[in-house]
Amino acid sequence: MLPELDTLEEITAAFEWQIPPRFNIGVSSCDEWAEKTPDRIALRRWNRGASSTETSYGELKAQSDAFAAFLRAQGVKPGDRVAIILPQCEETVVTHLAIYKAGMIAVPLARLFAADALEYRLNRAGVSVIVTNRDGLEKISAIHASLKDLRQVICTDSFEYENIEADLPFPVWLFEQAIKQGSSEKFVPEETRPDTPALIIFTSGTTGPPKGALHGHGVLLGHIPGVQEHHEFMPKPGDLAWTPSDWAWAGGLLNILLPCLYLGVSVAYGGIDRFDPELAFELMQDMAVANAFIPPTALRLMKTVENPGKRFDLNLRTIGSGGESLGKETLSWAQSELGLVVNEFYGQTECNLVLSSCHAVGVLRPGAIGKPVPGHVVGVVRPDGSLCDVGERGEVAVKAPDPVMFLGYWKDAKATSEKFVGDWMLTGDQCVMDEDGYFRFVGRDDDIINSAGYRVGPGEIEDCLMTHSGVKLAAAVGKPDRLRTEIVKAYVVLADETEPSDLLIEDIQRHVKARLAANIYPREIEVVEEIPLTTTGKVIRRVFRERARNEAGLV
Repeated sequence: MLPELDTLEEITAAFEWQIPPRFNIGVSSCDEWAEKTPDRIALRRWNRGASSTETSYGELKAQSDAFAAFLRAQGVKPGDRVAIILPQCEETVVTHLAIYKAGMIAVPLARLFAADALEYRLNRAGVSVIVTNRDGLEKISAIHASLKDLRQVICTDSFEYENIEADLPFPVWLFEQAIKQGSSEKFVPEETRPDTPALIIFTSGTTGPPKGALHGHGVLLGHIPGVQEHHEFMPKPGDLAWTPSDWAWAGGLLNILLPCLYLGVSVAYGGIDRFDPELAFELMQDMAVANAFIPPTALRLMKTVENPGKRFDLNLRTIGSGGESLGKETLSWAQSELGLVVNEFYGQTECNLVLSSCHAVGVLRPGAIGKPVPGHVVGVVRPDGSLCDVGERGEVAVKAPDPVMFLGYWKDAKATSEKFVGDWMLTGDQCVMDEDGYFRFVGRDDDIINSAGYRVGPGEIEDCLMTHSGVKLAAAVGKPDRLRTEIVKAYVVLADETEPSDLLIEDIQRHVKARLAANIYPREIEVVEEIPLTTTGKVIRRVFRERARNEAGLV
């Protein structure tokens, strides 16, 4: 836990890790609260236009104990992989807690994945049990013949249960049936260590095939200082957390859900199947959300809502944002419209929440993603692992060992080894560190645009593009060019009721020239119907890089 002192320097000097020899995510984030205060509210579901539905820690413990006992009775052993393909719902939380308490390994997968994407990840992780809903079950039905390790499915919906079960060569249980059957069994959690495998989270796939990052139980403890920093010493009286991010992603699961349960902070969820900025503001108002994790892309979409600070009665105390560069414009908008500073932070699936801003202690600089979180050693390094000088561009790296760091890529020792140079875990992200110790994000190695000798990160260009009234969403990439090596090409989704025209394109280009610089404006702009995003809300620039290369005659 972070000591609440006046400066980051004082906090860092006073902080030290206290990692116990035995630690279990499920026990620490549910059972310990349930034993002390069983009626304490853990989850609050938003029911638009009606009262919220509350779930206590005591209820979560009873259900997760029962589900864990059921899994054990079905022959699922510690170390076996159990996939979760569900939206934000109570069953998702119960399943996670049960898996951890039973010593199994959770494999959260985004419910928006198509069948092929699921097939790759399920086979890669060797998943033997899947917990999903009717939509997920239909996808599994289409690919079950190729899922060589799958033994059974638990479904949270009862619709057409008998028909679906008849088509599959393994048992399909109803979730409520599993809970009922397991509730008659006595359950005692496994004794796990911080390095006992607990969780496989697949990388988002912005570069190359997704890899499964394996984390131990101690990863939850590793996240606590970062969560407390960007949420300014959470927990505070009245804190209640929410994120639009899928709980299948490290951001939703490890930035909000599990840390907040561990800290005793209620988590709001539900009511938004597909992100809608108006609904997001309505939910935060109705649920009196005090602490939100909102990725930059979602914040940019929320900028399109007119006068949110006046139209909605918000109770926000903190907003954290990370996953991609936030940009000065979005930071300024939040401060003027919502009346608070967004604390930007940085991490990745393999080693999350290692850099952060914290306005409460004066750690904030527009255009920067903060300083190292207490307990983490973070540097900017050259390819040989030596530290860069102040102002020198290099790769963000985290010093091992670190409680938040992954144990390795699942069954991929080569990729794990390539992730390190000595004791430094390389992130693949380019940064510079200024004279005050702030890290300024430039972009991923493969995202960098090299135009006439200028190396440009796409984030600031995209952020600037979206400040134009005619642009709703944007992606910027480098297009090969004989004269300049690369030119900046932008793909944009136009705002509603905006018609494409040459005059509009020219106006957007002038807009970027005026706000950024004449040498990095998009020399080409193409209007598209949509911009593909990962399940984490990041722009999949790889799609547009390949498209630009094809346009330039390079295959």
